[in-house]
Amino acid sequence: METNLERIKKDIEAIGEFTATPGNGTTRFSFTKEDREAREYIKGEMLKAGLEVFEDAAGTVVGELKGEIEGPVVMIGSHFDSVKNGGSFDGPAGVVTALEVARVFKEKNLKPKYPVQFVALIEEEGGRFGGGLFGSRAMAGKVTREDLDRFKDSEGMSVAQAMRDFGFNPDKIKEAERKPQDIKCFLELHIEQGPILETLGKDIGIVEYIVGIKEFEVIIKGRPDHAGTTPMNMRADALDGAVNVISKISGFAKEAAFGTVATVGKLNVLPGAANIVPGEVNFLVDIRSKKSECIEEVEKNIVSELEKVCREMSLQYEVIQKLHVSPVKVSEKLVDLLKNDCKKLGFSQEIMLSGAGHDAMVMSQITDIGLVFVPSRGGRSHCPEEWTDYEALQKGVELCYNLVKEIAF
Repeated sequence: METNLERIKKDIEAIGEFTATPGNGTTRFSFTKEDREAREYIKGEMLKAGLEVFEDAAGTVVGELKGEIEGPVVMIGSHFDSVKNGGSFDGPAGVVTALEVARVFKEKNLKPKYPVQFVALIEEEGGRFGGGLFGSRAMAGKVTREDLDRFKDSEGMSVAQAMRDFGFNPDKIKEAERKPQDIKCFLELHIEQGPILETLGKDIGIVEYIVGIKEFEVIIKGRPDHAGTTPMNMRADALDGAVNVISKISGFAKEAAFGTVATVGKLNVLPGAANIVPGEVNFLVDIRSKKSECIEEVEKNIVSELEKVCREMSLQYEVIQKLHVSPVKVSEKLVDLLKNDCKKLGFSQEIMLSGAGHDAMVMSQITDIGLVFVPSRGGRSHCPEEWTDYEALQKGVELCYNLVKEIAF
């Protein structure tokens, strides 16, 4: 293969060192010390590969290889943030792919017709501020200045303030926007995060569809009272109401069918003391499906249940939308090119549906996308045990190198 296995391994391990939870997986939230360390490493490797390096207004790192013409650009990359206590491959596998492709271009002194941009996107996971897909949404023009004040981390710090503290100007967020005529295509490699490729013994997953995602925060407000002196029939227990709603959500997803899933993965109880009746609860709902109407059906049922429960229990509620991305059909042209390149390289392949959201799904709003999966051991992801064999990752990198070379020339 023309790509270098040892360099790929070195990159993954180096970026994996930048974590807030050493010994307990990767925790790398956006606009933190670990973010700074990772981006400096990535920028350094981009410079070594002969790229012109800059950061866009949202904080995404970009390395550009000039082409014989001004544009549009061929873009390849993924994100470099993580969930809490995640693994070393989710996101960085695609960033490392971009770095290695850039190195091979330099080694072979390849001068593309179209410029190529190698990107490391920010805040895809939404681990700090919620919502996620921040870097790609900014490129697609889907982030407003108001959003930067509205979304806050668990400490109450807004995205805008975090950006300012980190050295970015939130007032310039619209400068990150790209137009359809600016980008020829966007290619992303990602670990599968599921067991299909490993189970089937396939080298490569070629994604044909990406599920739609809707994420929203629910806030239920009651009244904090003394846990010992307030009779049960005189309480406005926000947690009691939340539990009544949450217990129905999985059933709503099953009723919607077509592989629809719904998850409540984060819940906060206030004031958070054992001897105080909960006065406020907020939780995040994540709904995914390949059919938009199924997502809307589940959301409608949740809101209806909220209305009913809160009315019966004398509670108030608010629903705040955090993320909404429609299901995506991947470019047929790029799917066909990836199929053909797999055959040329002798890699086995599987046509797949992605049940996870990726930056590629947002980028599909402004350009053609290609999404490549490599196997995840045991299907594990978003945990310290997340692993992809380096040899398996290299096959994905090699495939992406061939595709970029094919499109950019």
